[in-house]
Amino acid sequence: MKIQLKEKIILIKICLAFVLAVHSSILKSQTPDKDIFSIINLDYKGLEDVKKLHEAGKDTEACAALLTYYKQRTKIVNPELDLSHIWISKEEQRWADDALEHKFYSHEGFVPSFFYGKDIDWSYWPVKDNELRWQLHRQKWFIPMGKSFRLTGDEKWAKEWTFQYLDWIKKNPMIEKNNNSTGQNNGTASKDVSQADLENMTYAWRQLEVSERLQNHYSYFQLFNTSTYFTPEFFCTFLANVYKHANYVVNNYSRDGNHLLFEAQRLLNAGILFPEFKDAPKWRKSTIDILNKQMAIQIMDDGMQYELDPKYHMAMIYIFCQALTIAELNGYQAEFPPKYKETIEKMIAAYYGILLPDLSMPMFSDTHEMPAANAIANLKNFTKVFPNDQQIRFLITDGKEGVAPQSPLIAMKTSGFYSFRSSWDRDAIGMVYKGGPGGGDWHWHCQLDNGTFNIMVKGRNFFPDSGSYSYAGDDEVMKMRNWFRQTKVHNTLTLNDANLENVDTRCLLWKTIGNADILVTENPSYNNLKHRRSVFFVDKKFFVVVDEAIGSATGKVGIHYQMCEGDVTLDLAGQKAFTNFDDGNNLIVKTFSEQKQVMAEEEGWVSYQSKQKKERKAFDFNVDKQSDKPTRFITVILPVESAAKSQEMKAVFANPFSEKGLGVTLKIGKQNYKLNYQL
Repeated sequence: MKIQLKEKIILIKICLAFVLAVHSSILKSQTPDKDIFSIINLDYKGLEDVKKLHEAGKDTEACAALLTYYKQRTKIVNPELDLSHIWISKEEQRWADDALEHKFYSHEGFVPSFFYGKDIDWSYWPVKDNELRWQLHRQKWFIPMGKSFRLTGDEKWAKEWTFQYLDWIKKNPMIEKNNNSTGQNNGTASKDVSQADLENMTYAWRQLEVSERLQNHYSYFQLFNTSTYFTPEFFCTFLANVYKHANYVVNNYSRDGNHLLFEAQRLLNAGILFPEFKDAPKWRKSTIDILNKQMAIQIMDDGMQYELDPKYHMAMIYIFCQALTIAELNGYQAEFPPKYKETIEKMIAAYYGILLPDLSMPMFSDTHEMPAANAIANLKNFTKVFPNDQQIRFLITDGKEGVAPQSPLIAMKTSGFYSFRSSWDRDAIGMVYKGGPGGGDWHWHCQLDNGTFNIMVKGRNFFPDSGSYSYAGDDEVMKMRNWFRQTKVHNTLTLNDANLENVDTRCLLWKTIGNADILVTENPSYNNLKHRRSVFFVDKKFFVVVDEAIGSATGKVGIHYQMCEGDVTLDLAGQKAFTNFDDGNNLIVKTFSEQKQVMAEEEGWVSYQSKQKKERKAFDFNVDKQSDKPTRFITVILPVESAAKSQEMKAVFANPFSEKGLGVTLKIGKQNYKLNYQL
């Protein structure tokens, strides 16, 4: 038995040694990619020795000289990586460790990571979610592997990385295709290309993934170039791959939206960090032209990005800032006009304008949970570009430094985002309201949720948005995505529980009258039925929301509410809902109507992160509308210490329906309120 065990151990060691030898021999047997000398500008200052060696037919020596030149460059600055301050998070270390076993982290919704085989199968698709397969090709674990190598000096990281890098190139060939906006192959490849390769092309070579890999290449170089596995021959293959990626992006830009901006910003990085390529000036000009042009197209006059998704709005700020930063660090800042920086500043103001009081971000559209720490980190990064912005300073120091933004009331009428706050304190009462315009394909991230809102009191979001759960994939994936996109799972009005048919919300009024800050919007929600919603922020302490369904359409008109998780009571008979938290931070929702209304419990879920959901209370107040007469609701949303100790409330309409105004009489305990406006 002992002899057999000893023999097995010896056999395993021989196999491992063979694998190591094969990989080493592959690297050593690599011949220089001669094409590299046709795409590099050999007249670039510093490449004199490379040019002489190449012209003398000594391409192996020329590759070595080229690698030496790149290692010795000092004037190129990469803002993405500081080699003197490398650190790796626990999460990144896990990605790197798993990658040694070919368990590749692709997406936050799929943890633990899937195993892609000893012989890596880059087309493996264990769950038919498009993001899982797309994001595999972003190779998020490569930089953590590089950090691990730099921090430990252990060649196992560089050895495995070079193997995976070359394996990916071999198994994911770029197939020529027509330019289009989706990254889907148009079938222009030769007949000998398999259908599997065509399918794989749509994932491995989608423009967004290509641009992300491209952006990371200079960081790969910085992290791994001291390894014995980073040979001159490997480096020439590496540079040829950089060129292939950059050339692909410049000739296959996405049509519009955030993808186009990501691709342009990342190609700009390549044009600046690899200026020795003959095409680098073309890349820089192309990207800077796109960034300047698209800024005018995609950024609305109130500072919001036109996809109306808070997460992507934040990402676009990052893109514009990163482009400006790398240009300034490397001497290309003159390519950006003064208006470019002014627009970024307006975008930042829009960003913090739609944050909840504690600085967390509402999960409107495809935005996932982004707590206050994220916003503070983002705002701190903005100070690198705007070091003298006193409003940003105020927000990141919780008011200890800087100057508060001018008003806690913010209206971005073009994009349709509105914010009520009792103050700029982080424990303030606040509502962020969403009701914007319709749009084209670039509204893919924006949900049919016009009129929805989040309300936060003392750091608790009582009405978190439902979220998105997933992006795209097979029928099962899309079924879940579509559930979270439904109009009825947002805090707004529906007809027969159907999704909105029309989206084009207009602001009719934004004004403070007496003790109330007032917002009135109107959306042509359904054919023959428009939804007018009036929000009163009374005494900066509570909200009254009036909903009017106006038009000849008939059916069940309902206003839906999605509450936070936790102890929530639905009092169907009393037509109200309330929370029961023992920290003294609670809220009551009570609705009144002129007509007979029914309160009904509904299915409720919230998705804070991809592929995750939590159950919560949801309900609607509905009326059977059977005539042209408008259906009207008054909802009081009242923060209280305890629902059990709350005062009785009553609300009625003071006037018949009028297109020109509204009047409401409200009584809470002994306090009377008259809320009204004229249009």
